[in-house]
Amino acid sequence: MNYMKNFHKLLSLFIGITSCNSNTKVLDTPSKGTITIVADESLKPLVYELTSAYESTYPQVHFNIDYKPEQEAILQLLQDSARLAFVTRDISDREKAMLKAQQSGQNTMHLGTDGVAVVVSKTNGDSLMTVDELSNVFNGSITTWSQLKGSKQSGPITLVFDNANSSNLNYIRAKFGLKDVSNLRIISAGSNEKVIEEVKKNPLYLGFVGVNLIGDSKSKLAVELSKGLTVFGISKLKDPKSIQDYFQPFQDGLRYKKYPLTREIYIISREGHAGLGGGLMTYIARDVGGLIIQKMGLLPRISYPREVEVTTSSNF
Repeated sequence: MNYMKNFHKLLSLFIGITSCNSNTKVLDTPSKGTITIVADESLKPLVYELTSAYESTYPQVHFNIDYKPEQEAILQLLQDSARLAFVTRDISDREKAMLKAQQSGQNTMHLGTDGVAVVVSKTNGDSLMTVDELSNVFNGSITTWSQLKGSKQSGPITLVFDNANSSNLNYIRAKFGLKDVSNLRIISAGSNEKVIEEVKKNPLYLGFVGVNLIGDSKSKLAVELSKGLTVFGISKLKDPKSIQDYFQPFQDGLRYKKYPLTREIYIISREGHAGLGGGLMTYIARDVGGLIIQKMGLLPRISYPREVEVTTSSNF
C-alpha cells in the first residue's frame, strides 16, 4: 500500500511538472523562431540585406520588419513591440533606464559608418558644395540657387527629406544646431525612395537620403535610383582650391571622416535571453556581416581589403 501511495505521489508530481512545462512560453533560439525588428526607414536596404542573408542561412528563422522614422522606431523598442532596432544613434541614459525598469536586456552594437547623401537632379547641373554653404542654407542665409558659388540655377532652394522624425533630418538638425526648421522651404516626401523621385522631377529640389540606398553598385534598385541623379561632393574647407577638396559619401569619403556628413549605425537589443536577436547580432559582427555592409557602399567597423591584381616586372 505504501508503495502504491508513493507511486501515485510521484505520478502526480510528474504530471504537475509536465503541465507547468507545457504552459511555458517557447523561446526563440539563434537558429529558430520569429521576432520583430524595427528600423529607421533610411536603413531599409542595409537591414534587408543583413536579415535576408541570415534567413537564408537558417530556414526556420523569420524576421518581421517595421520601417519607420527613427524616433518612432526607438519608441517601439521601448514599448516592447520590437526585439531589435537599427538606428543611427545610441539610446540615451533615460531610455536605458526605461529598459532597465522593465527588467529587459539592453545591448548596443556599433555596425559601421553611414553618410547622409545630398542629391539633386542631373538637370540641376550643380555637383559641389561646401559645409559653410550648406550651413547657410539651413540657417536661412542662402535661399536661392544663385547664391551658391558656381551654381547654374537661379530659383528658390527646396529641401526634401523623408519624414519629420527621420534620422536624416535629426542628423542635419544636430549637425547644424537647428532648433526650428519651420521657417525653411522644406517638404517631407514620405520615404528615401520618394525623396529621390521628387528630386528627379524638380531641378530646384535639394534632397537628403541615407547613402546605403544608392551605395551598392551591384544592386538593381540602387542603379535604377541613381539614374538621373547627382550626388554632391561636399568640402569641409571654406575656400576649396580643387576638386580633390570635395568628397562624396562613399567608402573613400567615409573613411577617416573625409566626407563631412557621416553618421554611425547601431543595433539596439532588448533581448533578455540567448535568442534570435543575439544570433543575428553575432552573425553581423562576424566577417559576413562586415562584407555585406561594405558591399552596400558603407564603412563596416572592420574594413576588409579589396582584391587587387598584382603584376611584377623582370626589374622587380
